[in-house]
Amino acid sequence: MRLYLSSYKFGNFTDELLKLVGNNKKVAVIGNSRDWSQDRERAEKGLREQIQTLNSFGFSAEKLDLKKYFGKKEALKEYLSTFGLVWVLGGNTFVLKRAYEQSGFDLIIKEMLAKDKIVYGGYSAGVVILSPSMKGLEIVDDPNIVPERYAPEFSWDGLGLVDYNIAVHYRSDHPESAAVETEIEYLEKNKIPYKTLRDGEVIVINGNKETIRRLK
Repeated sequence: MRLYLSSYKFGNFTDELLKLVGNNKKVAVIGNSRDWSQDRERAEKGLREQIQTLNSFGFSAEKLDLKKYFGKKEALKEYLSTFGLVWVLGGNTFVLKRAYEQSGFDLIIKEMLAKDKIVYGGYSAGVVILSPSMKGLEIVDDPNIVPERYAPEFSWDGLGLVDYNIAVHYRSDHPESAAVETEIEYLEKNKIPYKTLRDGEVIVINGNKETIRRLK
């Protein structure tokens, strides 16, 4: 299993991402965590900027809208089979979780990662969703936002690809940093294991090896 988990955007260690991915530079970029936004132009601009940045690194990136695959898990599985990396943007984690479940992406990506067929990378919502549980994330994100075409119901189980929660934007110059402090209080009170990432920092997982790249 190969994961590149950033607090904000690509972080300060993109050389690690390039090494992790290897030769298959095709990237599917998922921005469904922003489907709740009323400012669609801004949301699409942010997605385009991520694609452009990936392309500047030498990747060949394209948008993957999971809504197109709601109820079409096998088609999504076939589509993803040619990619070397999936990159997931930040936004509302609960909207993203609904998109994963309704498209079957959550099951597909776990299977592909277990077989080492793809790298999963992302930041913020795209990272915290990998924890065992999403309990506590409601302190930072609103779980009651349901965009058009999304089902109200979702599972509070995270993907469980890491065995701890990840607190992103920790003590950073970010609008959510204050709420993250409250989230950490919840995690500690409930004895939930967690790790923190400041903006710029990343967690890199390659097989059994995990490295946290910290800012100096």
